[in-house]
Amino acid sequence: MIEIPSDLHKDLVPLAFLLGDWAGAGVHDFPGAEKCNFGQEVSFTHDGRNFLEYHSRTWVLDKDGNKVKPLESEYGYWRIDADRKIEVTMTRDDGVVEIWYGELAAGKPQIDLVTDAVARTAGSRPYSGGKRLYGYVKGDLMWVGEKQTPEVTLRPYMSAQLKKVVTPEEVERWAKSLPDDLPDDGIAFFK
Repeated sequence: MIEIPSDLHKDLVPLAFLLGDWAGAGVHDFPGAEKCNFGQEVSFTHDGRNFLEYHSRTWVLDKDGNKVKPLESEYGYWRIDADRKIEVTMTRDDGVVEIWYGELAAGKPQIDLVTDAVARTAGSRPYSGGKRLYGYVKGDLMWVGEKQTPEVTLRPYMSAQLKKVVTPEEVERWAKSLPDDLPDDGIAFFK
């Protein structure tokens, strides 16, 4: 069940499924870079204004799932209008700033984004645009990113499956919402 915070800006209700902290793993594979498994932490927060704040950190994982080194990090803002059109401004650690446009699918929590503008610092790697697909699937946040450079046509380069991180406060709030007449074994409540 998706909880909609009482102080969430009314325009952001369709994006409430993104809210919270997410963690998981995925695969990174792009020409010119070593293919690897990566870990990821993503956070979508709000402060009552009409945007979500986004932060993503990824790191290379070794064969045992241990963090080896940072891979990429991103920071940005997500907005949605009345027609379910989405705009994202994003800054990456490698010196790239992007503007993404897309839309929230009708009847399902799925977002398709495409870059509209890319600005790069002199020291950043070649990059000319991308596509992303985000989906809320059976309680998980899944995404796939495509990327292109002047030398490489648009192709998938990263994908991950992320699980919602539940804080002790959220568990306590959930426990307080249980009915007082819960049977001793608790099983009847879940039937």
